[in-house]
Amino acid sequence: MSLRVLMFGWEFPPQNSGGLGTACQGLTRALAATGAELIFVLPRRFAVQAPWQRVIFADGRGFSCRAVNSPLSPYLTANGYARRHAGADPLYGQDLISEVYRYAAAAADLARGEHFDIIHAHDWLSFLAGLAVKEVSGKPLVVHVHATEFDRTGGNGVNPEVYAIEKEGMTRADRVVTVSQFTKNLVTRHYGVPEHKVTVVHNGIDFEPKPRLDERLSILKRRGEHLVLFVGRITLQKGPDYFVAAARRVLDLEPNVTFIVVGSGDMEDQVINQVAALGLGQHFIFAGFLRGAELDTLYQAADLYILPSVSEPFGLTPLESLSNGTPVLVSRQSGVAEVLRHALKVDFWDIDEMANQIVAVLRHPPLQRTLAAYGQADARRVTWSAAAEKCLHIYRSLVSTV
Repeated sequence: MSLRVLMFGWEFPPQNSGGLGTACQGLTRALAATGAELIFVLPRRFAVQAPWQRVIFADGRGFSCRAVNSPLSPYLTANGYARRHAGADPLYGQDLISEVYRYAAAAADLARGEHFDIIHAHDWLSFLAGLAVKEVSGKPLVVHVHATEFDRTGGNGVNPEVYAIEKEGMTRADRVVTVSQFTKNLVTRHYGVPEHKVTVVHNGIDFEPKPRLDERLSILKRRGEHLVLFVGRITLQKGPDYFVAAARRVLDLEPNVTFIVVGSGDMEDQVINQVAALGLGQHFIFAGFLRGAELDTLYQAADLYILPSVSEPFGLTPLESLSNGTPVLVSRQSGVAEVLRHALKVDFWDIDEMANQIVAVLRHPPLQRTLAAYGQADARRVTWSAAAEKCLHIYRSLVSTV
């Protein structure tokens, strides 16, 4: 008999604004391939892109979507919720925390009409929903930690209400899944979760060799310009300011470099002003949020991809870069550093060493090719099917004890 999983998530491609949706897509597709039945709850209804539709939207085995009328979305802050929903329909909560509680109540009502064996909730916005469903159903709960308040704030200005919800979810859940040992260490240290209760399940990538795309930056490349790439939300957690500071050092040694920033976020104006203040405007391109072939084109054009995160629970973008044949330099304060043996690694704050490693790759093409080839071999081993098997093992261990 296959397991039936009631799963709570917040986004799903193509309606995703970050790695959480990509992770949910990869994990659920791999779980569906094992024969697990999934009911995936989203906060609102939208078109879901799922190449495996015959499996996940079938009436029988596979994956079906349910929607709850909620305006919640990943990476939403209390201030962001207030700005977005000022004067909104009184159906919604007056603030972000009350909306999370309202969502939990709606989730409990939804669960009464579903048949399932286990509950799986992704990140803090859904933890209370998972707990509410656990209370009404008596089924075991797995909470999946993709990021914590300590990651989002860099440890400064932690929101006590968000922290309290995260701690309650981890404390009352039957099992906590973290996306890296880096995150496991954080939740045991800051949330008091016993080590034996936490299982590391690294994220993965559906590795498919990418076709070479049209070279849209051919003019820059033909004149000998090097391209260095940043992809991610432009927020404190991702370290874009360190990327800019390292760029200043690189340009002192290698003047023919263009730095490309892909993404958006609350630090965007600050980072643009930082670039201007350093006189680097002619060396930077801010491309905005990209996905699909447009993003693959930039990965392929780049000489090196940089992940300078201050606190990165995992980090899917280095795997995406490697799948496109481009080597990576990653922060040691990242989970993905645990699964990549052939990546350059640096402390996020060490901009001098970051610059030195960038220059080494740009000056030595054999190093660039070696890092790309061996890094790609590392990425091939980091699969969603392996992550799904670990989750299935957790599910079975919990269901057998009920």
